[in-house]
Amino acid sequence: MTASTIHPSAIIEPGAQIGPGCTIGPFCVIGAEVTLAAGVVVKSHAVITGWTDVGEGSIIFPFACVGEVPQDLKYKGERTRLIVGARCRIREGATLNTGTEGGGGITRIGDDCLLMTGAHIGHDAQVGNRVILANQAAIAGHCQIGDDVIIGGLSGVHQWVRIGHGAIIGAVTMVTNDVLPHGLVQGPRGELDGLNLVGLKRRGVDRSEITALRAGYQMLAQGEGTFLDRARRLAEESDSPHVREMTDFILSASDRSFLTPK
Repeated sequence: MTASTIHPSAIIEPGAQIGPGCTIGPFCVIGAEVTLAAGVVVKSHAVITGWTDVGEGSIIFPFACVGEVPQDLKYKGERTRLIVGARCRIREGATLNTGTEGGGGITRIGDDCLLMTGAHIGHDAQVGNRVILANQAAIAGHCQIGDDVIIGGLSGVHQWVRIGHGAIIGAVTMVTNDVLPHGLVQGPRGELDGLNLVGLKRRGVDRSEITALRAGYQMLAQGEGTFLDRARRLAEESDSPHVREMTDFILSASDRSFLTPK
């Protein structure tokens, strides 16, 4: 087992669990209920506190604050948790909060995420794998962010919003309603403006599936009946796994309405 390297000026509170091969830089603070898996790197002046687990190979950059209490006036000091997956990169000044009792008690970030400078993940958010938050993007409490989502710089996601797998949010966008899987959202007050075709191609999605998604999107935009009526009809008519993912997302329970196609 490779020994960890801890700078003499770092403060490691009694009870913290530091895995093999970790590197903790100068002037870091690691709280008593923190667990760092193997190979975690914590750069100078970063703070990891609260009941927080950080996955193998993740890197915490200077002045990030990971595991502080929620920014929720209903929070009364209950013991809640933050779980960060493997190989995440949490850049300078990013903030990640633990959960609340009313929201399930756990904030969770998946594997291989990149949270750029000043990004924020609020209490009880559930963030998937390979998610990218650009500089100063903010995820409010209780949000659900699917795998492979990209959120542009200076954008905000309203509490309780769900963003489906593979969606992309443009820069300087406020998202107040659910976003379909593979959706493209942009504009100051986010509008659904098509599909994330570039992302689908980059992930190697078959051309026939992309064609099916485009046809399904058009049906949602222009078909007869309400938006939910169109989604139900699309679910019955299409055998595409990607279209099924989209209709399942629309027809599942949500606390918000949807951004609908123009």
